[in-house]
Amino acid sequence: MFVRPLRRLLGRPQLVSYFHSTPSSWASRKVIQKFQLADIGEGITECEVIKWSVKLRPIALAVLVSCATFWAFSSTVKPASRIQAFDPLCEVQSDKASVEITSPFDGVVKELLVQEGEVAKVGAGLCLIEVEEEVDEAETSSVDAPQAPQTSSTAPTQAAPESEPPSPPVQQESQSQRKPHPLDPNVESRPLGNQVDVLAAPSVRHYARQYQVDLAKLSPGSGRDGRIEKADVDAYLSGSSSSKSVTTGSSTPLVPQEGDVVVELGRTRYGMWKAMVKSLDIPHFGYSTTLDLTALHNILPALNAHIPQHFLPLSHLKQDQLLVNPSALYPAPTPSQVEPSYQFAKLTYLPILLKTLSKSMVEWPLFRSSITSTTATDAASAKPSLTIRPQADISIALSTPTGLYTPTLQRANTQSIYGLASQLKHLSYLGRQVPCGLSPAEMPKRGGTITVSNVGAIGDGDFASPVLVPGGGVAIVAIGRAKWVWDVNRGDGTGERRLKVGISWSADHRVVEGAELAAFVECWRAYVEQPERLIADSV
Repeated sequence: MFVRPLRRLLGRPQLVSYFHSTPSSWASRKVIQKFQLADIGEGITECEVIKWSVKLRPIALAVLVSCATFWAFSSTVKPASRIQAFDPLCEVQSDKASVEITSPFDGVVKELLVQEGEVAKVGAGLCLIEVEEEVDEAETSSVDAPQAPQTSSTAPTQAAPESEPPSPPVQQESQSQRKPHPLDPNVESRPLGNQVDVLAAPSVRHYARQYQVDLAKLSPGSGRDGRIEKADVDAYLSGSSSSKSVTTGSSTPLVPQEGDVVVELGRTRYGMWKAMVKSLDIPHFGYSTTLDLTALHNILPALNAHIPQHFLPLSHLKQDQLLVNPSALYPAPTPSQVEPSYQFAKLTYLPILLKTLSKSMVEWPLFRSSITSTTATDAASAKPSLTIRPQADISIALSTPTGLYTPTLQRANTQSIYGLASQLKHLSYLGRQVPCGLSPAEMPKRGGTITVSNVGAIGDGDFASPVLVPGGGVAIVAIGRAKWVWDVNRGDGTGERRLKVGISWSADHRVVEGAELAAFVECWRAYVEQPERLIADSV
């Protein structure tokens, strides 16, 4: 009864063409938009995708079934997930915090370009979203018109047979996309487990992926609230390497390299490349001498014996039994314990050298100055100028696994020797992270006016030739390794055994004269070789 009217309905060209062109003046078309990871600030260049709020699920686009004739129309099944504007799209995490990213479009998520647990660069695509854009009817009429006759001719053909129903469509595409059962023994297991649910910083996750370590096996970690730290990964690697050596006996010899290998420079090393090329525009002036550290060496044991309690690790805290309570009348000021990355148990010469250098910089405003940055138009019309800062900002050349960085100790002259040692310990901790944990807070854009490179901590050299780069201040100094030598100029001509260290300076000769650099170094020498002067300043 209903077969013939249904055939007439589907066989009319007017009704079929209605699905391709509308009488309205506006039409819509679907466009694929790539959603990119925007800059979330604070100098962050990459983030890890922790969780996607949308899930790709099969959605049938169109289905039309008739029970009387046993035929059906069905479209292909594609993975998609509809989302509205300002709906939560995904959650990303940097070394500082977790940020929830919302969708800027109304549409359908077609593809995830970055999976959960992977790292995305700022500006890279996160997903593809299909959106509908309104266009004028005149633009779409030229495309829709030729399709109408073809559709009208095919509609009766599909509805013509009455006695023999068509065979059901073969859904090979959907079967190829079907996921295997997780308990299927034929399914190959992934090398790494689910690392999304464990607590770990992105730097620790990146470090674990480099060595193919499953963080799920290390959970809970030794950090706060079970957070997995880099030390947990190192302990796991050391344990696995020792077990392998026991089982395998001797390791296989390394295969020698055959032929040349081309290695692309990383981001940090390429930045160093460009900075060194720009350093050729600076006329350098070099100056080298030695500093006598014997007096510092004599007072160093006393300074180490009186490190403030809030700077010491928990394993080095001393429980002094005082006969009289100093807080009996009123609570004495007790500084709060610093973070473990700031704690240290032994004082070295470097914080004292930095403190004495900052005292000399206060006396010499020239070495607290930097070249004032100007635009191209101002540089052509005005003379260069210097900006003198009120405090001593000292940059530290820090060699890290990912490259060379120059974090800055700001207002070094206002900090104590113990405070500078704590800052150096924290900078060293951040530099050892992979990727590097240094942020704009430790590396301000203008940097320091003097850069210090402690090359003596690596090699056995006495002197070096440091290079000053644009934006690195007016001078740079390289400190060698301290050595005991026999100084024949002491002891009434008989000589004395003294502890001396070599220092090598390079200054911007456009700003600093040779005589000024030599006089400034002598001012620094007076503080280093006579540390008793610091007592008068209540250091």
